[in-house]
Amino acid sequence: MKRLLFRDKTYSRWLILMIDQIIISWTLFMSFMLINKFEYIQLFNSNFLVYTAFYSMIAVCVFIGMRIHTGIIRYSNTQDIIRIFLAVLLTSFIFTIGSKLLLMQYFEISSKWFPEIMIMNFFVSSSLLIILRVAVKSLFSYMKTMEPCDKKENILIYGSGSDSILVKKALEGGNSNNLNVFAFVDDNSDKINKHIEQKNVYHSKSIEALKHKFNIQKVLFIGDDLNINGKKVTIDKCIELGIKVVTVPQSDKWLYGKLTLNQIKDLKIEDLLHREPIVLTKNNILREMQGKRILITGAAGSIGSEIVRQIIGFNPEFVVLCDQAETPLHDLQLEIEDDFKGAKTHIVMANIQNRCRMKTIFEEYKPQIVFHAAAYKHVPMMENNPSEAILTNVLGTKNIADLAIEYGVEKFVMISTDKAVRPTNIMGASKRLAEMYIQSLNNDKNLTISDENTIVQPTEIRTKFITTRFGNVLGSNGSVIPRFKAQIARGGPVAVTHPEITRYFMTIPESVQLVLEAAAMGNGGEIYIFDMGDPVKIVDLAISMIKLAGLVPDKDIKIIFTGLRPGEKLYEELLMVEEQTIPTYHPKIKISKIINHSIFYVQSVIEELLLLNNSNNDYAMVKKMKEIIPDFKSKNSKYENIDQYPVGMINTF
Repeated sequence: MKRLLFRDKTYSRWLILMIDQIIISWTLFMSFMLINKFEYIQLFNSNFLVYTAFYSMIAVCVFIGMRIHTGIIRYSNTQDIIRIFLAVLLTSFIFTIGSKLLLMQYFEISSKWFPEIMIMNFFVSSSLLIILRVAVKSLFSYMKTMEPCDKKENILIYGSGSDSILVKKALEGGNSNNLNVFAFVDDNSDKINKHIEQKNVYHSKSIEALKHKFNIQKVLFIGDDLNINGKKVTIDKCIELGIKVVTVPQSDKWLYGKLTLNQIKDLKIEDLLHREPIVLTKNNILREMQGKRILITGAAGSIGSEIVRQIIGFNPEFVVLCDQAETPLHDLQLEIEDDFKGAKTHIVMANIQNRCRMKTIFEEYKPQIVFHAAAYKHVPMMENNPSEAILTNVLGTKNIADLAIEYGVEKFVMISTDKAVRPTNIMGASKRLAEMYIQSLNNDKNLTISDENTIVQPTEIRTKFITTRFGNVLGSNGSVIPRFKAQIARGGPVAVTHPEITRYFMTIPESVQLVLEAAAMGNGGEIYIFDMGDPVKIVDLAISMIKLAGLVPDKDIKIIFTGLRPGEKLYEELLMVEEQTIPTYHPKIKISKIINHSIFYVQSVIEELLLLNNSNNDYAMVKKMKEIIPDFKSKNSKYENIDQYPVGMINTF
């Protein structure tokens, strides 16, 4: 019987209409009896039946017109109650006017008590209709509480505003989730120890006691900004207690106005940065990007793909997406087709080492702005494959920069790294060489470009070359965050190289926002340094991620230290000692005062390095890199022994 009455299936709206009409017809009858002190004589008069039929006909029309019968009773709300009041009031008004104009002159009935009957009928019928809905809703809620909830997780909702109430209703209305809303928590003292939607409101300081007493397993936060109204303190407390933190967007961002389960997401480590929102001068970026032809190398990578997403919003003429990674590029193409319908993009597969292929792309699309994000970035991988680091990070950059000059590109923006500062590995050193070449292009007005075996006449450099330098980005492909997530998912251990290793971190959208801002403000020759905040200990990052998963570090998930990898150093730097910074109008962007090098010197040393690269002698090539970059000192690498001898003495490696 319980399953029959309280199953999820909704009953016919015509059945609801019939029940409503039975109630209002019965209340008319009862109102007549009460006003006439239960004198039955007129009740059996055929004229009374005519009035009853007329009233029912009007009620049916009004209820259908106002769609009172289409609401699902178990989900009735305040708006439904107001609509019922209005429907009964409108029915009574039309019936009263219609009776006096149409019926009373043909069908005699005592009108002495007519107004009193209609007033009583209005209050009784509307009350009964509302009581029906409240009773059904309460009964369904009660039956849901009687369902076995051993497998459900007790969850607290942070805040007790309108969005919190909507989330509570959405969670309780859904049958496919395994969450039981236990209570609200708030920092507003006016709401503490009060009830909202039959749920108590506790102070956020009570979370620890609630966890131990009622086995609270999750706390849900609403909205994207988690650094306001005490949220940060509460989130930190939840992480410390091992309570999982989940988030949902604000109600105005719900799909079709409804909360879906896939919108309930675990708190990401990126959310714990608690940075102030980056304020962009969007008019500057719009002026630079709107209507322009833009080429992005490394477009399928973490930074490159985010540049694509953000630039599309500035309405360029078109964007050329260039990468050599087939599957990631294909995935990006599908994403653009799904999420950026109508975006003007061209997908191009090419290797930046291949100058001839890249020349064809420049010839076909004639880009006005180039974002050069293509690079090899994994330190241990490049330490073992230095020739590829040189070919992509140095030769590839040189190819794109030279073509930018040849085809009159307005701005060339290079994405560099903090590992280029005092490099301790091949990857960082190769990026430093790329920086040197890019910066040297701004020192001379003319440049002789080598096109394979042909020497082109000196070319006037009109391209503005800009370099952006920042640290690690959270969640990028192959970075520490996805690796830790995978290790936690399989039960550990989480591998950290060293207990004291630290890194600067920034989210991918944050870093790209600053790249676009720097591109807009750049006049050529600058190295822009981004405010990365305070450095973060990697072991602290691992501990936070384990706690975010609702687990206990070194109990549920072990943390092990594996030792520094080849080329890895404990601390990263954004500036060399010799460099100084100049502030810009953006508080998070500064300009590094760099040591300039002649383009002719940089060209010659790169050519020598590329010749050594062709000889397959890694030691000779690394030795040459150390000659070019005196502060390149290898760490935890087989090339450390090169640093033990004066440069002139090393000719036998």
